[in-house]
Amino acid sequence: MKAYIFPGQGSQFSGMGKELYQDQKSQDLFEKANEILGFRITDIMFNGSDEELKQTRVTQPAIFLHSVILADSLGGYFTPDMVAGHSLGEFSALVATGALTFEDGLRLVAARANAMQKACEIQPSTMAAILGLDDFTVEEVCQMVSEIVVPANYNCPGQLVISGSIEGVDKACALLTERGAKRALKLNVSGAFHSPLMEAARAELEDAIAATNIQAPVCPVYQNIDAKPHTDPATIKQNLIAQLTGPVRWTQTIKRMLEDGATSFVEVGPGNVLQGLVKKVDRSVETKSA
Repeated sequence: MKAYIFPGQGSQFSGMGKELYQDQKSQDLFEKANEILGFRITDIMFNGSDEELKQTRVTQPAIFLHSVILADSLGGYFTPDMVAGHSLGEFSALVATGALTFEDGLRLVAARANAMQKACEIQPSTMAAILGLDDFTVEEVCQMVSEIVVPANYNCPGQLVISGSIEGVDKACALLTERGAKRALKLNVSGAFHSPLMEAARAELEDAIAATNIQAPVCPVYQNIDAKPHTDPATIKQNLIAQLTGPVRWTQTIKRMLEDGATSFVEVGPGNVLQGLVKKVDRSVETKSA
C-alpha cells in the first residue's frame, strides 16, 4: 500500500516550484494563486531570499502550492491508498485527495498563516526541539513547569518539539537537559505553534473552516490530532480546527499507517524532511520523493 506524505513549515527553499512552472497547467495554478493571495508569491518562491520565504504569511502558502501542484502534475501516477500531512501539510493532503478544492485550500492556508502570525504578535513565544529523550519524560517535565509549555510535534522517536511562552520553554529546556536530553535546541520560529497560545488563531480559523465545503477524500487522511484515518467531512473539519492548539502526532501517525499496511512512503513537496522522520520510525520501509 502506498502512503503519500506532505511536508509542513521549514521545508521551504529559494527556487521551489520553478521547474513545475514550466508546465502550462501548473503555471495556470500558480497564476491563479497569485490572484487569490493578492501578491505574486511565485516571485518570492522562485527568487526570494531565505528571509522573505521565512515569513509565515509566505511560507505556508508557498509549501502548500509546491505540494499540491506537484501532486496534480503526477496525474495518473498519483495513486494514494492513504495520506497524511505534517501540520500545514494536512491541508495539502486534503486538496490532493479531493476533499478540498485548490482555491478553498489556498484560502484556508492563507487565513491560517495570517491568524497564526497575529497570535504570535499577541504574546512573545517560542518552540524548542528536544533530542534523545522518550516522549513520557518530555510530557512529564512540561506538566511540572507552571508557565505554558506543551509537547507540540511528536516528530520521531527521540525527537519531540515543545511549544509555549519563552519563560516556559526556557525552564523546560533546563529541566530536560538535567534529565539527560542530548540537546534542547530553541527553534528560529515566530511563535508557539500547536500550543494553547494559538487559541486566538484557532477561534479565527474555526469560522473559515466551518464555512468551507469539505468532501469525502478519495482515500483515508491520517490527521495530526489523533493519528487516525478519517474520511468523514464533519470529523475532518473538527480535527483541522483542533490541530492549531493541539500536537502533531507524527510518530504515532507513521506507526499507525505502517500497522494499516503502508509499504512505501512518497513525500510530495519541497525537501525530504519527512522521509528522514519515517526512517527513524522504521529503517526498512521504502521512502522516496514525488
